[in-house]
Amino acid sequence: MTPQLRMTAITLDCPDPLALMAFYQAATGLPPHPKSDAAFAGLGGTDGELLLGFQRVAGYRPPRWPGQDSPQQLHICFTVTTDLPAAEAHLRSLGAGLPDHQPHGDRARVLTDPAGHPFCIVRA
Repeated sequence: MTPQLRMTAITLDCPDPLALMAFYQAATGLPPHPKSDAAFAGLGGTDGELLLGFQRVAGYRPPRWPGQDSPQQLHICFTVTTDLPAAEAHLRSLGAGLPDHQPHGDRARVLTDPAGHPFCIVRA
C-alpha cells in the first residue's frame, strides 16, 4: 500500500529567520506562525495549512542564480493574479533582488529574496 503523504511545511535556511519571515509576510500576506522566534520562524501552518518556515543556519551561504557553485536547492514559484511588472516592483520595494539571468521572457520573473533564494513570479 502506498503511503498517503500531505506536504505540511517548506523550510528555507537563512541567517535571520525573523527578517526573512517579514519579507515573505509582506509579499504574501500570510500570517506569522505564533511560535516564531529568532531560531525558527514561519508563516501559516495553523489549521492544517502549509507552513513556510525559515531556520537560522550558522555560516549560511546564499545560492547564486543561475550558477550552481552554491546551489539553490529549492525554487519557489508564486502565481501573480495582478500585473506582473507591478508585482515585481512591489517585491523589489520589499527587498527582492532582480538577477540578470531571466530565462522566461515576459511570462515570469526570477527574483531573489533578501537571503538570496531565487523564486519566480509567474503570470496567472
